[in-house]
Amino acid sequence: MGATRRTLLTSAGAAAAGGLVGATGSPAAGFAEPPADPVVPVVDPVTPVVGPIALGPATDIPVGGGKVYSTAMVVVTQPVAGDFKAFTSICTHWGCQVAAVENDQIICRCHGSRFSATDGSVVLGPATLPLGPKAVTVQDGQITLG
Repeated sequence: MGATRRTLLTSAGAAAAGGLVGATGSPAAGFAEPPADPVVPVVDPVTPVVGPIALGPATDIPVGGGKVYSTAMVVVTQPVAGDFKAFTSICTHWGCQVAAVENDQIICRCHGSRFSATDGSVVLGPATLPLGPKAVTVQDGQITLG
């Protein structure tokens, strides 16, 4: 018995879907691949973070530098002595977590975007949107988010 119409249609649909996936994920098609080991945290979107979160000692944040708190998904900087700033640590380009703060810039190593450690604005693309600000306080030498 030959192939049925259903078999032919199912096979054709599967082949087309496979070709679409292959084309959209392929660097040869002009699209960049995600990094081999993305540094995006796994977050439970159902359980919201409620209340203030203690991040750690303010002495962990050097003047002109900062620290990425992966679990809290925030980056805290200290552009000027005693002036602490915080931003989401998720890059606005492709959603990777930023990796470091160097020379007053927040750096995403996925595609090279850089953001101002003072206000989160884009210093170097490919990102086009700034990092969103977060509220932090420093009391008794401890940084608290929220």
